[in-house]
Amino acid sequence: MAMLWKFMRVARYSKTALPPKIKVRGIPTHSRQSVPSDFAASVPCSNTVELFGKSYPQDDYTNVTEKILSKVGKNLHNKKHHPLWLIKEQVKDHFYKQYTGRRGNPLFSVYDGLSPVVTVQQNFDKLLVPRDHVSRRKEDNYYLNRDHMLRAHTSAHQWDLIHSGLDAFLAVGDVYRRDTIDSTHYPVFHQMEGVRLFSCHELFSSIKDGESLQLFEQGHRTAHKQECHTMEAVRLVEFNLKQVLTKLMTHIFGDGLQVRWVDCYFPFTHPSFEMEINFQGEWLEVLGCGVMEQQLVNSAGAQDKIGWAFGLGLERLAMILYDIPDIRLFWSEDERFLKQFIVPHISQKIKFQPLSRYPPLINDISFWLPTEGYSKNDFYDLARSVGGDLIEKVVLLDEYTHPKTKKVSHCYRIVYRHPERTLTQNEVHRIHQAIEESAVRELGVEGRF
Repeated sequence: MAMLWKFMRVARYSKTALPPKIKVRGIPTHSRQSVPSDFAASVPCSNTVELFGKSYPQDDYTNVTEKILSKVGKNLHNKKHHPLWLIKEQVKDHFYKQYTGRRGNPLFSVYDGLSPVVTVQQNFDKLLVPRDHVSRRKEDNYYLNRDHMLRAHTSAHQWDLIHSGLDAFLAVGDVYRRDTIDSTHYPVFHQMEGVRLFSCHELFSSIKDGESLQLFEQGHRTAHKQECHTMEAVRLVEFNLKQVLTKLMTHIFGDGLQVRWVDCYFPFTHPSFEMEINFQGEWLEVLGCGVMEQQLVNSAGAQDKIGWAFGLGLERLAMILYDIPDIRLFWSEDERFLKQFIVPHISQKIKFQPLSRYPPLINDISFWLPTEGYSKNDFYDLARSVGGDLIEKVVLLDEYTHPKTKKVSHCYRIVYRHPERTLTQNEVHRIHQAIEESAVRELGVEGRF
């Protein structure tokens, strides 16, 4: 699952924002070519990054690139008939119709235009992510500076929306993570966050003798509950969560869907689960979820409520449902791709017809690493900045340590393949040479070219 919910495990009305005006080095990003003419890696080098009309002073944490900034404000999830829009609309339509208040109004509010620029506090601290948690690393995130970043997950809005008084909402948006390069990973993807809070009356009103039951107690944390929750409350919240998500996936993938739940860990939920579905004979992970940490709920001002949260990736669902083989295609402007999703109804079945499979061109690159300060994601990010979507995959082929000098060498294989046309050897040679030169200049490596 391409989302921070997954990464954490390892250690009714839409509001849409206008596209941002982005400036780095005083030049609007939208006026630049997507790949610089000399193919050199292009990174902000002035004292500020300007985004959505605000200036963010750079410091030692600033690592966002112009390539990434050029994606901000694209809002693919809000482009009508885009496959990500179709998935978002299906989920939104399901929640609107399935869950209504006493007057028939949608119970869940939907926010799909919240700014992707958040504070580190919003992205991590308010979600109870430990200070030393691996998910905070510069190697894995895009920081504007020490205090601001491009959100790594839509969970960054949980606290603020609860604090505003909401107790049932969906938050949808683009999220940003430095990651490996292959057909299922991209530094910008799209996520949906769901949150539902319950008062004591809401949770127990349909239960026989429910008026005698309580949400909270002073107990002990176990594998199945938090120390402050009663077992009765947790069981009902967990049941409701799994029922809601099972209905959602059945709505998207069809009746008869097999589902299973895998226990896992997230800092902001306990107990926590990953949901897997059996689709076309294969078990696939589709989302992460759990009972919200009460400390988070309390700090947001909802001390008398208990709730659940989930996070899912729109690309993940779209790739499964429509059989889209390459995540880069979601950014394509090729009519052969886009026209396949112009359908009269959002739930219409679509079987993606692949574009012509253009031949790959493969080149390797080897270099000695600097003594400190290098990470693989630094190289992946540089390769993306230089080669853009011409690069299909980057794989670390070999890691060698010199027996005498103890210097470490990496050899990477870069697979070049454009999703819409055939690349020439000369074109790839120029890009590959630019990657070599940029790696030496930007990362301090010693080339073995």
